[in-house]
Amino acid sequence: MGPLYGIRVIELGAIGPAPFCCMLLADMGAEVIRIDRLEPADIGSPGDPKFDLLNRGKRSVAVDLKSPEGVKLVFRLLEQADVLVEGFRPGVTERLGIGPSHCKAVNPRLVYGRMTGWGQDGPLAQAAGHDINYIALAGALGAIGSADRPAVPLNLVGDYGGGAMFLALGILAAVLESRSSGQGQVVDTAMVDGVSVLMTSLYATLARGAWDDGREKNMLDGGAPFYNIYETKDGKHVAIGSIESRFFRELLKRTDVDSATFGEQHDRAYWAVQRERLIEVFRTKTRDEWCALMEGSDVCFAPILSPLEARHHPHLQSRGSVIEIDGIAQPAPAPRFSRTRSKIGGAPALPGEHTEQVLQQFGLSKDEIGKLRAAGTVA
Repeated sequence: MGPLYGIRVIELGAIGPAPFCCMLLADMGAEVIRIDRLEPADIGSPGDPKFDLLNRGKRSVAVDLKSPEGVKLVFRLLEQADVLVEGFRPGVTERLGIGPSHCKAVNPRLVYGRMTGWGQDGPLAQAAGHDINYIALAGALGAIGSADRPAVPLNLVGDYGGGAMFLALGILAAVLESRSSGQGQVVDTAMVDGVSVLMTSLYATLARGAWDDGREKNMLDGGAPFYNIYETKDGKHVAIGSIESRFFRELLKRTDVDSATFGEQHDRAYWAVQRERLIEVFRTKTRDEWCALMEGSDVCFAPILSPLEARHHPHLQSRGSVIEIDGIAQPAPAPRFSRTRSKIGGAPALPGEHTEQVLQQFGLSKDEIGKLRAAGTVA
């Protein structure tokens, strides 16, 4: 049983950060019941539900949320829940009749987790958007990429880093507080806020005047030769992170570069020359040859692997970081707990797969469920 065993979460089906947050909670032992639509929606689904790994470990109930009976049914579930999670635009759940005030009347202890890109208020609150837009406005995208062009960092920075992780943290903090106060509250999680918080150390660098605006001009944005990416002889790449002076000395030793001719590490006047020299050096060996020479050393070195390669790396394999369930490779739960271990509670459910099971668990009779099905309220 994971550390969140005993916490019950009702998730209103959406995409991206909200289901990812609920996957994390489910991995850690929370009971997550996902409310799916009766009919599939155009929400960027991966197709076959078995591949929607963000829904692993959850049970699914299919409900018509636009019907009064569907809303009443959700209230019956919320009466016995600790958390509700929704990822719609501001005002949508209020119009459905399941906004925070409606739910508080049903369960005053309920923690109401809200996930949006722009937040519940502000000039852009009602605007459409995706990860790339939120991280652009927050300043993160402007610092990622080559000098001449920003790079798209998947949807990890906004959706999952600035969104889902902060939502999970906020929910757990609010649940802890509700245990002492007896009162729930709304957790307003906006990706644009979370991404801004992720950039706290960069703001500190800006405040002390140590950041040059623009890309490939600073230590961590590709400007420094000792914190950079290099192409190898076979057209692959390696990552170097030799920030500390002792690690930098180890880098020069293993690349057979004469430190006397290389210049001072943190003197930016030397960076361009140092980088060009390292570009030449790393092109003299293949990625595997550099791995044999540097991996596991204090250079702070790693090969740049594709997602398909990464799962087979000996380190990830030894830790069981990627596991297989029903023939589908996927990341194992993280973080790891010494006593209340997390685990994946099952493969992703089909929408509505557990409708009858869940509703019976919450006290509905078979006759009541039959009537709801006949009325098209549940599937």
